[in-house]
Amino acid sequence: MIRLLYKIGLPAFAAVVTCCPLSAQPRQKTKPNIIVFMVDDMGWQDTSVPFHTEVTPLNKRYHTPNMERMAREGVKFTNAYAAPVCTPTRVSLITGMSPARHRVTNWTQIMRGNNADAADDTFAPVDWNINGFSPEPGVPATIHATPLPQLLRDAGYYTIHAGKAHWGAMGTPGANPANVGFMVNIGGHAAGHPQSYLGTENYGNKLGKITYHAVPGLEEYYGSETFLSDALTKNALKALAQPVREKRPFFLYMAHYALHVPLQADNRYFGRYLAAGLDSTEAKYASLVEGMDASLGDIMEYLDKNGLARNTVIIFMSDNGGLSLTPPRSGQPHTQNLPLKAGKGSLHEGGIREPMLVRWPGVARPGSVSDQYLIIEDFFPTLLEIAKVKPGKLIQQADGVSFMPYLLQPSRKDDQRSLIWHYPNRWGGTGPGINHASAIRKGDWKLIYSMKDRKVSLYNLRLDIGELTDVSKSNPEITRQLADELTARLKAVNAQMPRYLKGNDQVKWPNEL
Repeated sequence: MIRLLYKIGLPAFAAVVTCCPLSAQPRQKTKPNIIVFMVDDMGWQDTSVPFHTEVTPLNKRYHTPNMERMAREGVKFTNAYAAPVCTPTRVSLITGMSPARHRVTNWTQIMRGNNADAADDTFAPVDWNINGFSPEPGVPATIHATPLPQLLRDAGYYTIHAGKAHWGAMGTPGANPANVGFMVNIGGHAAGHPQSYLGTENYGNKLGKITYHAVPGLEEYYGSETFLSDALTKNALKALAQPVREKRPFFLYMAHYALHVPLQADNRYFGRYLAAGLDSTEAKYASLVEGMDASLGDIMEYLDKNGLARNTVIIFMSDNGGLSLTPPRSGQPHTQNLPLKAGKGSLHEGGIREPMLVRWPGVARPGSVSDQYLIIEDFFPTLLEIAKVKPGKLIQQADGVSFMPYLLQPSRKDDQRSLIWHYPNRWGGTGPGINHASAIRKGDWKLIYSMKDRKVSLYNLRLDIGELTDVSKSNPEITRQLADELTARLKAVNAQMPRYLKGNDQVKWPNEL
């Protein structure tokens, strides 16, 4: 059982992941450090780095020079996927399990025992693990598994968490990063977003105004102009001093609250976007993007100055697609991730395809691109392989597959692997592919099963990245094969399916339509 090291509420530090040299590398004296740089609600297009085959208008809107540097110095993955909302992604990362298997299929509420599913006029709430992940057995409505940070810590890594945790509900062990294997926790707790990004508002910790979303710790910045993204980064870098001094490999999980609502201006960059003609809402959003990118730059500069860059792998990722509901965004709904369709909460590409970059000097070929599709549960075996950690017998059965072959050889492709998504919940928003859906991708083909519409749709992503044309009728054999495979995969993990309010009948499986 993992020991309880700190009480919930102590400051949390950024997550760096340490890795071991592979056989293809020159022998190194120390294990490589690993940094997982996780952004919240960042869409595939929320960057000046083009992940599409061409530069788009949205790429021209944003200013992310440090992401550009990572792309120049490492591998850009253009087909990286997560779950459509945050907690399922974060649980998959630390367990290697797909959401269909671990059953944390929606975001977890702060308070234990509360179901985040919004009310629905067709389906009853599905039976899912509403309390999230637990490192300890016997906690109701949780998935018990061996967490990645603990495995790395047991292998000698100095483990640091900074920013958003959101693995488990308050009052459960999974809410506290210290119980998940982190030696240092900066600002992480049960909440999925901050009450405030502003130091002048004490990040929500103001007498008479505090809520459970107030970011814990960071008192040294109260009353200052220090934006939350910057405060978390500063303390993450302070936390690195100890493993660097001890010449010990470190795992830094730098998990930003940005770009999640509330949309607040990072005044270091806000004026730039107003001057460019964006309205106040989108200028605030763009300033959150650039502030996050500045954090990435500060971390890379720290590695350079301390002679750590060559032996550190940085993996940049987002937990789900960009928010496309209006409000809180402005403009036409579900256009904020174009050319991808829809956004957060959806199983269309706008809700699940993420910007992913990997920099590992001497291993990742500078300026290279991998078009191989991969998914968030693949991080678990990949990081263990990088760190050369053999975990022995895990509590859980992991689903992820290491993406190391594509990092070492970016041109390599596997079109026979299938990725699945399962979201039998109601997130709350509405739009294409949002709520009560499952999906499968194999090669260029992607099939989405809309439970409420009682239909499957088929898209060829190579020809139609915007998923504008359903070609299921003209490709009946491919549609049948993918529906059969999706059904078999879901049944194999005993995936839960919604039931109708009237009659209590379970919705049909994809291949029963």
